[in-house]
Amino acid sequence: MGVYNDVILPKLCDLAMRNERLRPYRERVIGAAEGRVLEIGSGSGLNLPFYGARVREILALEPSPNLLALARSAPQSAMPVRFIEASAEAIPLDDGSVDTVVTTWTLCTIPGAAAALSEMRRVLKPGGKLLFVEHGRSPDRGVRWFQDGLTPVWRRISGGCHLNRPIRSMIEDGGFRIDRVETGYMPGPKPMTFMYEGSAHPA
Repeated sequence: MGVYNDVILPKLCDLAMRNERLRPYRERVIGAAEGRVLEIGSGSGLNLPFYGARVREILALEPSPNLLALARSAPQSAMPVRFIEASAEAIPLDDGSVDTVVTTWTLCTIPGAAAALSEMRRVLKPGGKLLFVEHGRSPDRGVRWFQDGLTPVWRRISGGCHLNRPIRSMIEDGGFRIDRVETGYMPGPKPMTFMYEGSAHPA
């Protein structure tokens, strides 16, 4: 699995995340970021061109060195970008040091998602915000059955991605209060495409 995880999987992730159907989500979520921004699981840097003029600095956190290498070679945004090779469960930043935390299709893969959300809350300023778009657990019983059945195999071949994580309750249990959340299926296989998009702030 070493060659697959280290070489093939990063390229597959980059290819999958280039799906044009994801672009409107990126435009809305990334476009709302401001100030000093921490992006969790920045991957190959596909979000970087979407940051706007209200952003002062981007801290792009990613545990995979191969994905970070792809990000460093990607088209950059106009503002400063600092790449950080680290885990979301142990963010190497001071308490209350960022204005916005961004997660895009990331909470599904983090092994210790509860610890990661606690860390996101820790590094956010008291008036800061969490912006997110994630795929996760469907409200439809039949789709959930497929999600639960597929997840054990799916996460082995997709870098740890869980199809069935209850994103809203995870964020709330992580110490956040939801300000806005919109849910629904995007085009594609339903077990993989139930989306949660919104914002939250430290409770």
